[in-house]
Amino acid sequence: QVQLVESGGGLVQPGGSLRLSCAASESIRVTMAWFRQAPGKQRALVASITRGGITNYVDSVKGRFTISRDNAKSNVNLQMNSLKPEDTAVYYCYAQVAGTDYWGQGTQVTVSS
Repeated sequence: QVQLVESGGGLVQPGGSLRLSCAASESIRVTMAWFRQAPGKQRALVASITRGGITNYVDSVKGRFTISRDNAKSNVNLQMNSLKPEDTAVYYCYAQVAGTDYWGQGTQVTVSS
């Protein structure tokens, strides 16, 4: 049973930055990702990263967000810059291991003045 624990959410003004971190309870050898769910909307992919470091981003965050991982520490991070009110959501860490989906508990990110 893999456990994913997120941290780093909070309240930030538009244009500000936040860094989210996700710590896995064991070594994750597959692609990891960050999703987000805004009020009244479905959960959606934000960014993903393979074990080898190949990244993918949704168009709305390209150039502003950076996903990274530390395989030795089984961490995946999301650096979020130039935040906008529309980035407000609960952010979830995700990994699929041996055919099973694992999610973190979520961390709230609120972008507001």
